[in-house]
Amino acid sequence: MEKDKLKELFNGLEGTFDTGEPKAGHQERFLEKLNQANKTITLHKKKRNWWRPLSIAASVAVISLLAIGIYTSRPSLDEQVAKISPEVSNTQVYFSSLIEDQVKQLEKESSPETQKIISDTMDQLKKLETNYKQLETDLINGGNNKLILSAMITNFQTRIDLLQDVIIQIEAIKNLKNQNDANFII
Repeated sequence: MEKDKLKELFNGLEGTFDTGEPKAGHQERFLEKLNQANKTITLHKKKRNWWRPLSIAASVAVISLLAIGIYTSRPSLDEQVAKISPEVSNTQVYFSSLIEDQVKQLEKESSPETQKIISDTMDQLKKLETNYKQLETDLINGGNNKLILSAMITNFQTRIDLLQDVIIQIEAIKNLKNQNDANFII
């Protein structure tokens, strides 16, 4: 019988129960009212530390930016060319060292009589270097590999030939100057 009365009671109250979530801060308000009713004093209130969530968010942002930077960094042009054709990288090192040696030799021969030809040669070398960089870009972008590789080697050979021709011209200028100086001895 008692079970029936309980069932009737709950059936009568069905739909009137509060099943929703309490509002934010409900526990704090309840404890405050309880403390006031018991006339107790709280020594400290729990403060919200905003620096913790902010520091976590800042850490996540920094890590995200670093990850994006690592994944989006592209290899250099030389590294990309070396991936496509390792032989080109080896050839480039060889020819570059030859060209560098000849440029140093050219700079040693610098004098007032040869200054113009040396500066013109350096301008031509810069143009050939710019053309070479364009060829590297074309190779990376998927152009005709054999044709581009041949053009790259020809570019290096042209630079070496240019430097050798200029060194020969400088030697001729020096010899001509020495001959003229020998004829004008007093």
